[in-house]
Amino acid sequence: MQPVLIQGGRVVDPAGGFDQTADVLLADGVVAKIEPRPGRLDVPADCRRLDAEGCLVTPGLIDIHVHFREPSGGQHEETIATGSAAAINGGFTTVCCMPNTTPPLDEPETIEFVVGKAAEAGGARVLPVGCGTKGRNGTEPADLEALARAGAIAFSDDGDCIADGEVMARVLRAARAADRCFMQHCQDPAMTRGASMNAGSLAEELGLIGWPALAEESIIERDVQLNGDIGCRYHAQHVSSGGSAAIIRSARAAGQPVTGEASPHHLLLTEEACRRHGTNAKMNPPLRTTRDIAQLKEAVADGTITILATDHAPHPASRKATDFAAAAFGIVGVDCALPLYAEALIEDGVIDWPVLLAMMTINPARLLGLDRVWLGTLIVGGPAEVTVIDPALPWTIDAADFASTGRNCPFHGRSVRGRAIATIVGGEIKLLRTTERLAP
Repeated sequence: MQPVLIQGGRVVDPAGGFDQTADVLLADGVVAKIEPRPGRLDVPADCRRLDAEGCLVTPGLIDIHVHFREPSGGQHEETIATGSAAAINGGFTTVCCMPNTTPPLDEPETIEFVVGKAAEAGGARVLPVGCGTKGRNGTEPADLEALARAGAIAFSDDGDCIADGEVMARVLRAARAADRCFMQHCQDPAMTRGASMNAGSLAEELGLIGWPALAEESIIERDVQLNGDIGCRYHAQHVSSGGSAAIIRSARAAGQPVTGEASPHHLLLTEEACRRHGTNAKMNPPLRTTRDIAQLKEAVADGTITILATDHAPHPASRKATDFAAAAFGIVGVDCALPLYAEALIEDGVIDWPVLLAMMTINPARLLGLDRVWLGTLIVGGPAEVTVIDPALPWTIDAADFASTGRNCPFHGRSVRGRAIATIVGGEIKLLRTTERLAP
């Protein structure tokens, strides 16, 4: 493999507190050298040189919440290969795919299937999340130890909540025994039957069944109490409510191993987007209010919410081209998430680039134990997983240009700033946005 020298970028490694202009040499699949005095490195004669002046050079970005729909039973278009390509396009070197597939990822064989397909794709690392319960039916825990041995990086019944408290407690104990985190889809099904959007006056105006924030908050509150004597790493997915953030804040202050994630759409869009964008703004959990957005941003600023994750959810056009109540939930995200996070959190003065990058690198890596193999870091001897970002690059989001097969995106046509110009996995350049920065 040809060595790569990344020259003159602002190297930011939140895990090690490194933040300065430097050259980075990648060779034999690892970070060979980091030199804070640009131009001083002795490099192999066949080294490829990537000009990173004006750019951020970071550990490879990690997204712990994507849906790649394979195995799919022929119901969806996205595959592990196309999803992996979308991740690379967005600057992500590692992603974790959810188990709500057909069949679900509740047996070692289906976990191994995903691992094998990801290896064939040769793009981003795709790590499978195993089911918490058999068939994701919420009634009987899956064999979490066997799933972990097969390669499951975490557990979740995402798409559905484990509503039965006794079953949930058994799953938390099993996840802790397997040394894995549990990711909860926080939704009380009894409160959300037939619901399509945030409960309130707009839902009433549009004639839709409302989805109360309490449906999310009550599950997190219950799980925090259940987990008090268990101590499993517990992660609340796609937090949408300011009340949920408050519960997580209290649990963390009490020393519980509780984390939460925020998605681009819940940081930028309110329920009004349902009127403007139609079914492309139909989310699970739903878009909420300006007050919720402000409280989520406050939770990011004070370290309550520590992870950013897209909840990338591609659907064929036919699943969205219907009335709002019948349409599928979710949007695609990995192709365009990075500038949306920057808009919501950096341009709005909530956090700076090092903190945002920590939320997309070392924080998710630590939750999943990936820091044990040096993912989420940029350190000499560590894996050559690198994202090069031009934080000032202006562009317009065009869903037609996504590597994902999904086009269900309410951000289509939005003018943004910041983009990954290079994505490097295992020392191999998988994405290079412009050849002008590369010399042979």
